[in-house]
Amino acid sequence: QVQLVESGGGLVQTGGSLSLSCAASTHTFSNYDMGWFRQAPGREREFVAAITRFGRNTYSSDSVKGRFGISRNYNNKVYLQIDNLRPEDTAVYYCAARGGPDEDYGYSIAGEYSYWGQGTQVSVSS
Repeated sequence: QVQLVESGGGLVQTGGSLSLSCAASTHTFSNYDMGWFRQAPGREREFVAAITRFGRNTYSSDSVKGRFGISRNYNNKVYLQIDNLRPEDTAVYYCAARGGPDEDYGYSIAGEYSYWGQGTQVSVSS
């Protein structure tokens, strides 16, 4: 079992920045690929970014590329730096963990992740 707790959300104006963090309760954090997803009201959960175990590779969706950055450290935390926020970025942001075989695909698929946090709200005013 892995418990994930997100923090750092809030209300910002268009063009602002936020730094989200996710703390994982596991002794084998490096064995998990970590992802960030978001869900806006009335919409499906959407992939935002992922970082592979040991931080070898990062991936992000086209809608956030160049504005969002994902990173992780050895203290069981993964971060999502979000810059130049837009009203359409308003959503609940979820942290997720994927264990199992070290596979180089599927990072953008929510069903690939076994563990999820409760989410943190990001609201962007125009």
